[in-house]
Amino acid sequence: MRVLVAGAGGAIGRPLVRQLIERGHEVVATTRSPAKLEKLRASGAEAVVMDGLDAASVGEAVARAEPEVVVHQMTSLAGTNDLKHFDDTFAVTNELRTRGTEHLLAAADAVGVRRFIAQGYTGWPYARSGGPVKTEEDPFDPQAPAPAMQLSLDALIRQEELVRAAPLQGVVLRYGSFYGPGASEPLVELVRARKLPLVGDGAGVWSWIHVDDAAAATVAAIESDVTGVFNVCDDEPAAVARWLPYLAQVVQAPPPRRVPVWLARAVAGASVVAMMTQVRGASNAKAKSHLGWTPRWSSWRDGFRHALGPGVSRATSAARARADAASCREG
Repeated sequence: MRVLVAGAGGAIGRPLVRQLIERGHEVVATTRSPAKLEKLRASGAEAVVMDGLDAASVGEAVARAEPEVVVHQMTSLAGTNDLKHFDDTFAVTNELRTRGTEHLLAAADAVGVRRFIAQGYTGWPYARSGGPVKTEEDPFDPQAPAPAMQLSLDALIRQEELVRAAPLQGVVLRYGSFYGPGASEPLVELVRARKLPLVGDGAGVWSWIHVDDAAAATVAAIESDVTGVFNVCDDEPAAVARWLPYLAQVVQAPPPRRVPVWLARAVAGASVVAMMTQVRGASNAKAKSHLGWTPRWSSWRDGFRHALGPGVSRATSAARARADAASCREG
């Protein structure tokens, strides 16, 4: 098939382009940065500059590409990830999830695109009540875990509404938290510097996914005819109190500090407290059964060792961070 990947320079975009080409698909890869064109072309894709927030730019790129499938992987995480001011950090990404999705869907409809895949997110958007692991049938939280996250929650909900209502085969992949090349270097550095503490009881449940596994699930969605919403994560949702000390051990860092909730709230904000103590994990059963996909790294335990362990040296991590920072932040 001919596939347009919007936001192909990001942490998932790069392995996705590679896997699509390996499976014989024609790929048109878009980026906002002309500096990234050569690297995308070197991967075997046609590469074009496109501004996801400019309707004319999107319309022209999609019309020229004439794809059968459009994949929305556009994000913008430039600058410091200040989770105390969560919505400020994700402001442009939220626009890409709303206006950007509108532009892509309109352009796709105009040229007769058959299928549309969008990047969503699983985890903290789910309601913080009931069991620790949620399925696609469970509702999102009626209110964000913290006031500073409300606009980001609204954007995720709006994106799913747009895709569901579109007159084509629409899919939203609610990815878990990414790790792997280009996705986890900042997290590892925080852990090594003991700047990521265990807050309170550390009962917040996270679902993880290696970027290569996320890309493989996306390929499966592209090649399928099923529609709807799917959690894309590994088989083992885990509380922060379990995965954070293990991550510190894997990257040969000191054990994380422990801080009380009141101190974390004062220093880091309610968003961080909620993610460390209240959020829910996700089940991948629907994605595995409907998409015929299974993560290679079924547990973050094995995945962390593979992607972040001693064999991945600090020098390698630093080189990846320098090479990938702009791509991951402005896919």
